[in-house]
Amino acid sequence: MKAIDILNQHNLKRTSCREGLLDVLIEAQRPISENQIRALLPGNYDRTTFYRSFKTLEENNIIHKIVVDSQFVTYALANEITHRHNHAHFYCHECHKVQCLDEVPVMSTPLPEGYEALEKEVIIKGICPECHA
Repeated sequence: MKAIDILNQHNLKRTSCREGLLDVLIEAQRPISENQIRALLPGNYDRTTFYRSFKTLEENNIIHKIVVDSQFVTYALANEITHRHNHAHFYCHECHKVQCLDEVPVMSTPLPEGYEALEKEVIIKGICPECHA
C-alpha cells in the first residue's frame, strides 16, 4: 500500500504533505500522535497546511482519530484502508503507546428503537507486555 495509491483511490489531489502524512502512518504500523507524525514528516510544513491535510484525510475516511483522553490523541490509517475490521485499541500507561488489537473485535451493541450508531470506540488502558516484563 502506497500513499499515492490511497490518494488516487479517493480522488484526492496529491500534495507532498498528504503523501508524507500517509507515508509516516504506513511506516509506523500503529497509531501515533500528531507530534510524533510531525517529527517523522519530511519537509517543513506550516501549521495550516499540516492541519488541512489531516482534516482532508480524516474527512475522506483515510485516517481515523483515536482519542485516549482529553490530553492524548493518536492517528492511524482507517479500517477501510487497512482492510481491518472494527477492533479495540490498547493504551499503555507506562510507555504511552497505543496499539491496535485486531484480535479484539468491537461487538455490536443493541440500541433502543430510533437510535443509530455511527461510530464505536473501545480503548483499553493498562500495561503493555513490553512494559510488564
